[in-house]
Amino acid sequence: MSRALLPPWLVLLLPAIAIVGAVALVPLILSLYSSFTAYQLTRPETLFKWVGLFNYQKAMADPNFWKAFGRTVLFLTIALNVEMLLGLGLALMVSKVTRGQRALRTAMMFPMMFSPILVGFQFKFIFNDNVGLVNNALQSLGLTDQAIPWLVDGNLALFAIILAEVWTSTSVFAILILAGLFALPQDPLEAAKVDGCTPLQSFRYVTLPFLMPFIYIAMAIRSLDVARAYDIVQIMTNGGPARRTELLWTLIGRTAYVDARMGYANAMGYISIILAIGFTIYFFRKLTAARAGLGMGD
Repeated sequence: MSRALLPPWLVLLLPAIAIVGAVALVPLILSLYSSFTAYQLTRPETLFKWVGLFNYQKAMADPNFWKAFGRTVLFLTIALNVEMLLGLGLALMVSKVTRGQRALRTAMMFPMMFSPILVGFQFKFIFNDNVGLVNNALQSLGLTDQAIPWLVDGNLALFAIILAEVWTSTSVFAILILAGLFALPQDPLEAAKVDGCTPLQSFRYVTLPFLMPFIYIAMAIRSLDVARAYDIVQIMTNGGPARRTELLWTLIGRTAYVDARMGYANAMGYISIILAIGFTIYFFRKLTAARAGLGMGD
């Protein structure tokens, strides 16, 4: 009997490789190919109509694309910074708790467990003009005598979406920063205390620099999530009013499935992926610099 041509370890991995190829690699190659075609969902034959870089050039010249990009950057900047500040404060408070800390850490993770679609429906109800909890609370307290159109006004709608995103994802920062606090060596803190540093100075010059690598890791992870935000926006406002809350991936979804221009949507998607990679590289460079500042370089 002849020996097998493939090594045993490769034979064991072949089913996993086949599944990954079928689920991830084939759709990736097909979407990349279709971004160079005039593919429309309603006209399958257009999948074979090659247009080269036309879709990419069209996206780069599309004002709606760049408006959605700018709105996504604004959304990402506000959401990440608010989540970081709230997560840092939450982690610091939880780290000081001596009893029931395990239960608090578990409770911190609850918002992460909710589906983004469910969160979108929850906050859509909370900010509803007529029966929403926010308007009812404001009117009951006498702070306003009329309903505020939270999801109708463009600026207020974007604020409501950011609030929903912050609520569901602040715990990512809190958990990672809390892990950093648990790993914080006590010797520098004791030395700072002996030298007469105030608690604020100890935090500013000892604790915070040590936590920065953990913060940048959280920002790198969350930047990818926020950059492809879709579910919450789609449920709460569907990109409205008048596209005032339309982000990159809601625009791409609308182009692909409402306008049926799948080739053009895939081109916008790959441009968005390149932009997201740029944000990730930026945060990893900041992470490397923070590690080098602590003497933790490779």
